[in-house]
Amino acid sequence: MAVSVLTGTTVSLTGDEVAALVQAWFWPLVRVGGFVMAAPLLGTRAVPARIRVVLAVALTAVIAPILPPLPAYAVLDPQWLLTTAQQVCIGVALGLAVRMAFLVLELSGQIIAMQMGLGFAAMVDPQNGTQVPVVGQFYVVVATLLFLAVDGHLALVDLLARSFTLLPVGTGGLDVARIGEISQWAGWLFAQAVVISSPAVVALLGVNVAFGIMTRAAPQLNVFAVGFPVTILVGVGIILLALPAFIEILTGTFTQAFALAEGLLSG
Repeated sequence: MAVSVLTGTTVSLTGDEVAALVQAWFWPLVRVGGFVMAAPLLGTRAVPARIRVVLAVALTAVIAPILPPLPAYAVLDPQWLLTTAQQVCIGVALGLAVRMAFLVLELSGQIIAMQMGLGFAAMVDPQNGTQVPVVGQFYVVVATLLFLAVDGHLALVDLLARSFTLLPVGTGGLDVARIGEISQWAGWLFAQAVVISSPAVVALLGVNVAFGIMTRAAPQLNVFAVGFPVTILVGVGIILLALPAFIEILTGTFTQAFALAEGLLSG
């Protein structure tokens, strides 16, 4: 096949060379596409699908030229289909391992909101398109800003680029034993949600006990008119006081999320 360029020269490419050139971009694009689909911030509903496609192509344009020669299989060959599925799973697993760290914040916010009496105050989460309590959304916003402040988005891109070295295309997929660690990671994140919400839960439990004693001592006291504002104020105060510890816990959670994602590749 002859291709004319602006300089007037002609480059001859055979069919096999064209197929190898296409696949040199196809395999990275498949893995990057799966990663962008599941990664935090990038894979949310707040980012339009066209923007995600452009990001996937841009990342592939940066990563593909520095990769070693990739395997060339016939299109729709069983090995080609298997390799394609493997690359999608690798990209999704990398993004999901880090994105799950954000889901713990919604759970902790749900627990605190129920104790504060703000369980009914919900808003749409732009990441998942679901209704979440305002407390959980506050935690998600803080986590997003912290993630960007510590260059978490750059660490994500670096992890994606190193994944082609740690787990090259054509050498196999994710280790089954390592995939099971994601479910264990989910259980650990549930424990983290309890740790994050425990200061507010304990303080609000004390407030509720105090109002229960006051109601027994003075039955004419309207506990709903008095207790509801006090509970909200105490809850907001505890959230603000616990914010430094929350940021420290969240930073450690992000670190372990990246360690898990890299462990999936090195397994």
